[in-house]
Amino acid sequence: MNKIEALNESLDRVKTEIYNELSFKISELKNEGEGKEYDACQFKLNRLKIICRSSKITPKKSGQFVTFWKRNLLGITEPFSESDSFDFYLINVTSGERFGQFVFPKSELIKKGIVTSERKEGKRGFRVYPPWDNTQNKQAERTQKWQLSYFFEIGKMTDLEKVKRLYLNTK
Repeated sequence: MNKIEALNESLDRVKTEIYNELSFKISELKNEGEGKEYDACQFKLNRLKIICRSSKITPKKSGQFVTFWKRNLLGITEPFSESDSFDFYLINVTSGERFGQFVFPKSELIKKGIVTSERKEGKRGFRVYPPWDNTQNKQAERTQKWQLSYFFEIGKMTDLEKVKRLYLNTK
């Protein structure tokens, strides 16, 4: 008998408050043991292939840090590549009572040099800047500006139309 994987707390909240409202269904959930600290998992959302993490607040810098790596056949960590089979990288972010999600399409992560392409090696981790975080320098400000196009806050006033648009952006 197959073991049924459990949703982490953040993903369970997104499912309850957003996915159920939009008739999005999670299937083929696989939790990643090595990335447990970041709620690392992969799943299908309807037909979309998703990589999902929760970010961490770090003490010395604004924004939140998140990992984004895999192990190659030799067991060495490496960034995800444009040849990897996924459509979106989701990052759940929390600060106090505030909670939201970044919905990054693979194409945007390639363009920003986060996913390895023929032109550039990607990153094993990076910072995200939800709207409630104050940026501390121009680079963080520029990063926050592009990232917020892919963000929605979860709460009483969640813009479900924006959420649908984010998930339909599969370029």
